[in-house]
Amino acid sequence: MLSQTIATVGTATLFGGFGSSLAGNLITSQKVGGRLKQSVCRWCYNKIPLEEFAQAVSEMGLKGIDLLNNPAEWPIVKKYGLIPTMTSGAGSIPDACNRKDLHDKLLKDFETNIPRAAENGIPNVITFSGNRKGMSDSEGLENTVLMLNRAKGIAEKHGVTICMEFLNSKVDHKDYMFDRMAWGVEVIKRVNSPRVKILYDAYHAQIMEGDIIRTIRENIQHIAHFHTGGNPGRNELDDTQELNWRTIAKTIADLGFQGYVAHEFVPKRDPLKSLREAAVLFDV
Repeated sequence: MLSQTIATVGTATLFGGFGSSLAGNLITSQKVGGRLKQSVCRWCYNKIPLEEFAQAVSEMGLKGIDLLNNPAEWPIVKKYGLIPTMTSGAGSIPDACNRKDLHDKLLKDFETNIPRAAENGIPNVITFSGNRKGMSDSEGLENTVLMLNRAKGIAEKHGVTICMEFLNSKVDHKDYMFDRMAWGVEVIKRVNSPRVKILYDAYHAQIMEGDIIRTIRENIQHIAHFHTGGNPGRNELDDTQELNWRTIAKTIADLGFQGYVAHEFVPKRDPLKSLREAAVLFDV
């Protein structure tokens, strides 16, 4: 395993992020493996042509590319042995499941996007709570449960998981409703479907609540997908950040998680070098 190879670099590598002084030692052409299936979010690397990016991602040993919403792009990543690990489900960040007036439209989108995902081997579709816009969290919860109850049968029939994303309302998405894990977990419990789960974005969760490892351990059964991103800044998973990503990776792996962990940081340095560093960090 590549994690054994890099262990000789030092304990700083194993128990923290990557500093620039270590980067040269950690870049390798060897593919990552380990217990976690890693992916990467396309939007963070939009300046790199998709075919070039897919080839590089495959050579690193990652398993897929997240948030590919254009079906025309799916054959490109599959050409390199990757899968689109998540695509559009229904709704947008501000306007989604907590709005009853949108439920019929959202259902139609789920009815289109879930079967299409299944036909193309895509395991997850994304959705959101929506913004509060003056609505109470309790009303929004009831509305979100109602919407996901309408959609869960489609997801169950096709074997695709609807993932509702936890986002921060402090920095990036003001007024977003699902900004506390307890709220999302309650939604998932009430919907009570193996195909309706949480997308746990650790960057957003760190901003809102912290306590990442305890939260993951207590709620892993409700989580279908992970996103990463350094805080502050949503940049590389290195020693400029406040989270111990190596330990987070081990925690997820030790819990037997079978879904995907997708890197969603915006690189400030060489993008592919930064992605490879993150992939090595999560090679546990």
